[in-house]
Amino acid sequence: MDTNQTQKIKVINADPSALGLFGLAMVTLVASTEKLGITQGTSFIIPWAIFLGAFAQLFACINDSKRNNTFGTTAFGGYAFFWMAVAMSWMIQMGVFGENMVQAVDPHQLGYAFVGYLIFTIFMTIGAMETHKVLFLIFVLIDFLFIGLALSSFGIAYGFTRKLAGWAELLISLFSFYGAAASVLNEHFGRVFLPVGKPFGVFKK
Repeated sequence: MDTNQTQKIKVINADPSALGLFGLAMVTLVASTEKLGITQGTSFIIPWAIFLGAFAQLFACINDSKRNNTFGTTAFGGYAFFWMAVAMSWMIQMGVFGENMVQAVDPHQLGYAFVGYLIFTIFMTIGAMETHKVLFLIFVLIDFLFIGLALSSFGIAYGFTRKLAGWAELLISLFSFYGAAASVLNEHFGRVFLPVGKPFGVFKK
């Protein structure tokens, strides 16, 4: 008698999007105030960049990968590592790693990094069209953020492009708070408590 049996076990993970969006909302809220001249300096932005912008989104990335969500994994992971790099860039500028590194800073290199992230965000924006409209708006605003960051890093119309980045970042925060709230409350109540808009239905079969 064959006693060997095969069992399939399905592990269900909660949707980590709310935490990832909350992390994005918090860090962009704090960071936007510096660009808009409401606050000064980056010292107190760094902890939020590391723990909310980076670690919260990295947590969402790892758990989205367990849900076989390629888009969520790539989006949250890509921006998590962005905030890690930005936090370290700020620390370099502040002299945390020594005066030699401060003297060797070339802001144009950061500008090229922002261009790279703009390219990344553009194709992720296309993907967001088939998720929901709130997420699509967040990605469009991130596109404008990177346009502003890249141009200001190259010294192109610095005052205007810096403000463009700041306002885009503030709007990213507000829409991300809404997206996080919708993700939690819609799931918690089992109904559409906060609408996020249907996918555009242009590209998906």
